[in-house]
Amino acid sequence: MDRQNDIPRYTADESRYDTMQYRYCGKSGLKLSAVSLGYWHNFGTYDVYENARAVTRRAFDLGITVFDLANNYGPPAGSAEETFGRLMREDMHPYRDEMVITTKAGYHMWPGPYGDFGSRKYLLASLDQSLKRMGLDYVDIFYHHRMDPNTPLEETMGALAQAVKSGKALYVGISNYSPEKALEASRLLADMGVHCLICQSRYNLLDRKVERDGLFGALEQAGMGMTAFSPLAQGLLTGKYNNGIPEDSRAAGRSAFLKKDNITPEVIRKVTALGKIAARRGQTTAQFALSWVLRQPVMTSVLIGASRVSQLEDNVAALNRLDFSEEEIREIDEILK
Repeated sequence: MDRQNDIPRYTADESRYDTMQYRYCGKSGLKLSAVSLGYWHNFGTYDVYENARAVTRRAFDLGITVFDLANNYGPPAGSAEETFGRLMREDMHPYRDEMVITTKAGYHMWPGPYGDFGSRKYLLASLDQSLKRMGLDYVDIFYHHRMDPNTPLEETMGALAQAVKSGKALYVGISNYSPEKALEASRLLADMGVHCLICQSRYNLLDRKVERDGLFGALEQAGMGMTAFSPLAQGLLTGKYNNGIPEDSRAAGRSAFLKKDNITPEVIRKVTALGKIAARRGQTTAQFALSWVLRQPVMTSVLIGASRVSQLEDNVAALNRLDFSEEEIREIDEILK
C-alpha cells in the first residue's frame, strides 16, 4: 500500500501492449503510441492530484507510452511537470524505459529577457529546470515550442543539438513551425549531426490549415513524424457544446483558448452533422474526430488531454475504427467546406 494516501502501489497491466497501435516516427527507429497523453490542462496544482494519478495509470495500462509536457503547462506554469515528477516517484519510475517523456520551451516562463522564445540561454536553462521538476536525468524528446522571429534559427537549433549531445534529450522536435522553417530547422540540425524527429502542430476537422500550407509534404521530405495537438478542437469535436455550454467546460471560463464566441451556430451545425456520420460508423463524435486525424500517413500520434478516466478510454477506442470510405470523406468535406 501507498502509506501516504492508502492507495495500492501501482503495477502496470500485463496486457497493456495488446491493443494499442505504435507507429514509426518519420524516418527513425522510434515508435510512438498512436494516442499520446498531454498535460496541458488538468495536471497543475489547481487540479486534483488523485484524478491526475488515475488518468496517468489508466493511460499506461491502455498502452499509451507518450507523455507530453512543456515548461509552462499547469496552471501555474511549471506545476504540470511537478505533478508528473511526483507521479514518476510514486508510480511510474519502474517503467521509465517503457515511456517517451517529452517537454518543450519557447513560451514565456520567467521574468526578464532570458525566459522566452528561442535563445540558447533560455532553452538550455529551461531544459535543466524541467528535468529538475520531473526528477529525470533526460527527456526522450525536447521541443522548441514556437518559432522565434528574432533569434537566428541556427542558434535555436544549436541549442537543441546541444541538448542531445549532452545526454539531456534523446531526440528533438519542433512545434508550431511553418513548412519552410520546419525544412530549414531539419537541414540545420542534420548539419549538426542531429535528426529533427517530429513536428507538433494543431490539426483537427475544424482547423485544416496544415493540409493547405504544405506542412505534410515538408515533414515527409524531411523524414519527420507529426503529432496533432487539439485534435478535438478544445472539446468542440466531442459534441459537448451542441446543446449549450456546460458550467464545468473550458468554454465556461476554464480556458483562455476556447471562448464562448468561438461556439457559433455554424460550428455547431458542422459538429452535429459530423456526429451523424460518427453514429453511422458506431463511434462517438470524439472517436470519429480522432480517427479522421490518424488517417493521414504522416501522422504518428494524436495528443489528447483527458480530464477523467472514462474520457481517456473513449478516446483510445477511436483506434478500433480508422478506415474511411471515399464516400465518407466526400461527405465530411462537403460539411466542412
